[in-house]
Amino acid sequence: MKHDIKPGVKGLIFDLDGTLADTMPYHFDGWRKACNKYGADIDPSFLRQHTGSPGWIIASEIIKKCGLEGTVTIDQIVEEKLRQFYIIQPKVKIIKPVADIAKKYFGILPMSVGTGGHREAVIRTLEVTSLSEYFDIIVTANDVDNFKPHPETFLKCAELMNVEPASIEVFEDGDQGLKAAEMAGMLATDVRSWYDSDW
Repeated sequence: MKHDIKPGVKGLIFDLDGTLADTMPYHFDGWRKACNKYGADIDPSFLRQHTGSPGWIIASEIIKKCGLEGTVTIDQIVEEKLRQFYIIQPKVKIIKPVADIAKKYFGILPMSVGTGGHREAVIRTLEVTSLSEYFDIIVTANDVDNFKPHPETFLKCAELMNVEPASIEVFEDGDQGLKAAEMAGMLATDVRSWYDSDW
């Protein structure tokens, strides 16, 4: 394997979107269509700035950025985005070098998914990519009070895995997630150079 875990690691945490699964072009498509429905538009750089944030925070930022206050609610944008995303979600593929690590250490080291995604979307992405069988521990935006770059997501994963934070390696594609891993006292690995992204 070209990529592997760091020496001495006793537990692994994987972000999902843009890390285990190549979902970001599809999430962006969903957000853009939701924005278009309400007379707004965003570009990929906007979504990159918010990688790792839960949908309702992204929707709130869209409303502020696009001047949609009073014309649409956060829930309306999130619901439309999810509807659009679910239509194209079956096209999502794994990010092989990252998924290969999860498969290699399955049953050998404790592993979990720590993501800012909506729980229903996360479960569906794991199912369509055939990654569900590798993860019993899944912490989503629905399971925490504080979101990346706050370390709560990863600390909750560590607690459920029963592994000390200092012995955990986190695989991430977002600046906020990498910061969250560092704040949690974990080893942070940026996977963005491991694959080519088209968004």
